[in-house]
Amino acid sequence: MVSLLLALFTNFNCIFTASSSDEAIPMEQWTQQVGAKKTPDKKIIFKVNDYGAKNDGQTLATKQIQAAIDACAAKGGGIVTFDPGKYLTGSIFVKEGVNLRIDKGVTILGSQDIADYPEIDTRAAGIELKWPAALINIIDQKNAAITGDGVVNARGKPFWDKYWTMRREEYEPKGLRWIVDYDCKRPRTVLVQNCSDITIQGITFQQAGFWTVHILYSKYVTVDGIVIQNNIDGSGPSTDGIDIDSSSFVLVENCDIDCNDDNFCLKAGRDWDGLRVNRPTEYVVIRDCISRKGGGLITFGSETSGSIRHLLAQNLKAKGTGVGLRFKSARTRGGTVEDVYLQDIEMDGVGTVIEVSMNWNPSYSYSSLPEGYDPEKIPQHWKTMLMQVEPPEKGIPEFKDVHISHVIATGASRAISASGTKESIVKDFHLSEIDIKAKSAGSISYADGWEFENVTIKTGDNSELDVRNSNDMKL
Repeated sequence: MVSLLLALFTNFNCIFTASSSDEAIPMEQWTQQVGAKKTPDKKIIFKVNDYGAKNDGQTLATKQIQAAIDACAAKGGGIVTFDPGKYLTGSIFVKEGVNLRIDKGVTILGSQDIADYPEIDTRAAGIELKWPAALINIIDQKNAAITGDGVVNARGKPFWDKYWTMRREEYEPKGLRWIVDYDCKRPRTVLVQNCSDITIQGITFQQAGFWTVHILYSKYVTVDGIVIQNNIDGSGPSTDGIDIDSSSFVLVENCDIDCNDDNFCLKAGRDWDGLRVNRPTEYVVIRDCISRKGGGLITFGSETSGSIRHLLAQNLKAKGTGVGLRFKSARTRGGTVEDVYLQDIEMDGVGTVIEVSMNWNPSYSYSSLPEGYDPEKIPQHWKTMLMQVEPPEKGIPEFKDVHISHVIATGASRAISASGTKESIVKDFHLSEIDIKAKSAGSISYADGWEFENVTIKTGDNSELDVRNSNDMKL
């Protein structure tokens, strides 16, 4: 089976162009290089209504919108626009030179029929597999954009309900929590895959079926001024805000995210498959953004296999977010998170201010096939998830060289929860100019080389940090 899988994935991965850096670029240089270098500049207009699209919110307009995009691309690019109104659509694919402009007064409504999202070769939740295309896709393109002051409502609630039914009634009772996210194929709202010079600007996104904006295997991408509102009419599972996945030179700024999982998230593949692909997320700037409800203001992982490095996040605010600064991985994941700078951050009413977990969510993170299943007859993506990392040491992740400064947190439940393991010590976290007011202080275990400078933690229960199994700590 192993040789068969290797052959399959060797062919699959040829779809994507390899890209990683062997030598780090100095921060003062790379922070000036992030984001799209160019945007579509042709002004010729292609109106979807001229291609037969109805703005009644009931007539499926997928083919008509795609026809306008295709015509625009065939003419060397331009702007695809909509008359005011509501447009019902399945997956559409933006092409080189095209600016898909969704103006104020225009609402894109996602189809609630999964058949309107054709399956493509992609990566979802850390592994490569066949998966439904997103509502709006930019795949294998250069110099394209999605802009405007309009609304994209993916109408994901039926996909949320399907997920909870599958998970609670079938998968968890059978010991299959680890695979339900992959079997319940829910469409993302925006996918940017294997692209460069891409801009997403101004749009309000609502009710994602799964992740909202997924930037995958891409470089030189700008996400500016978008609003994400995924908690309308319910609370969607795994409705991440912006996921930057094995991509580089990405700029995210002026965004406001309210979701039900990680708000701004960096990923780089999961376990055996992520280590096989081995593509980092690196050279990323996130600035001037707000997170509201969600799993983490900024999250590293849990998909860390290809490594995450060279990140600057500054001037961020969290309001009621579950966790502020979040680092998570698992013993089978591997990869290194390093050279991270988080600064000028305000948090109000978060759960935990700083959280580090090397053994995150075991029921989801670790795969094992229950009795009664034939390993030869299970789906291909199950086999991928069950592939063992060899040698096991390759699956041990590493977090190090993290700099957190100028943080003010009020109304938190817990200041710090940092848990390394015997095999993977959390190293060299540098905290400075931090003022935290929380119910309790929390704990640090299996850490090495942490430094606190002008760090104040005031607690409602008068507790102090519980530090165990750690060395060279300057608290």
